[in-house]
Amino acid sequence: MQAIVAERGQVTIPKAVRDRLGITPKTVLEFRADRGMLVAVKVVRRDPVDAVRGCLKLTRPTDGLIAEMRGDG
Repeated sequence: MQAIVAERGQVTIPKAVRDRLGITPKTVLEFRADRGMLVAVKVVRRDPVDAVRGCLKLTRPTDGLIAEMRGDG
C-alpha cells in the first residue's frame, strides 16, 4: 500500500491498516526513524485504576471491611 505525503506533511493511513490495527480517531501514534524506515507505533494508555485492580488479596468480602471502617461491624 502506498500513500502520498501532503504539503503539510500529512499522510492518510489506509483503511485496511487502520481497521487491522484498531487505529481510530484520537489514537496516539509514536513515530521514529529506524534504519531508513518510518515506524509508527500505537500508544496504548492503560487506565490507572485498571493497572491496580486486583492487586490486593483480601481475606474477607469488601462489604465487611467497609462496615468495620464505618464502625458498623
